[in-house]
Amino acid sequence: MEDQAEKLREIMRRKKALAGKPGKPVEKSNDKSRIITVTSGKGGVGKTNLSVNMAIAFARLGKKVVVMDADLGLANVNVMLNMIPKYNLYHVIKKQKTIREILVETEYGISIVAGASGFSQIANMGDEDRKDFINELDTLSNADIIIIDTSAGVSSNVLDFIAAADDAIIITTPEPTAITDAYGIIKIIATEYESFNMGLKLVVNRAKGAVEAKRVADRMINIAGQFLNLKVDYLGFIYDDLSVPHSVLRQKPFMVVDPKCKASLCVQHLVERMDRSRPKESSGFGAMLRKIFHRNTEVGSD
Repeated sequence: MEDQAEKLREIMRRKKALAGKPGKPVEKSNDKSRIITVTSGKGGVGKTNLSVNMAIAFARLGKKVVVMDADLGLANVNVMLNMIPKYNLYHVIKKQKTIREILVETEYGISIVAGASGFSQIANMGDEDRKDFINELDTLSNADIIIIDTSAGVSSNVLDFIAAADDAIIITTPEPTAITDAYGIIKIIATEYESFNMGLKLVVNRAKGAVEAKRVADRMINIAGQFLNLKVDYLGFIYDDLSVPHSVLRQKPFMVVDPKCKASLCVQHLVERMDRSRPKESSGFGAMLRKIFHRNTEVGSD
């Protein structure tokens, strides 16, 4: 997987070098979009909540944001927003709709792409169908931020999304089972990708305070560095705040229900930290998609 990732980066570098040369077509650059993957070792730790509320926080900074629900079986971004999209990724896979036709704008200044279990059918697509589907998703590249809300766990799809993103956020809670499962996904990442730098970031959710969150984060980061030789950065924490479950019941983001609650202020802080720390180089959404779906990309001869 490491070799494949490096190959894709080299392909994108060559494309940039070729673009603008006499006799060579100038291809659209996808470097504008910052790809953020949010994942977790287990379900129920707040992954989708973080994805949606981070998107709103980025939007408040003036960013154009798209949240793509990549949960293969339990797509619920739209549920959290009290929306029932008429179409989803399944209809794009079946070529019944374009990505722009299923892209739904919300009242919160962000857009969403609803997920579907049919998303997993990409693995069974023929080369031409896969190419068409990737080209469709690539039209999302005009967004400043694309947040990928993955399924929980360590499926190959989740690992691909993590490896291809500019920033991969792993969210956990102080609960022992959540910590164990989060470490499990970090260990698998280290095994699959060796020393590949994926910009892994850790967020501790439902923490009683900064001290507890830092203790959890330091433990995981030190173990990952010492035993797995994998760098994980501590992005920050989110308070255990009653405003969060209350907003979930209302099917509204807590950033909207109570912008001044502790959880909202924490998410705003996380996003502002990320906004100050831009990725050094982004291979773009198109390159990410080609990698995820194992499409061999070739550059024309010089």
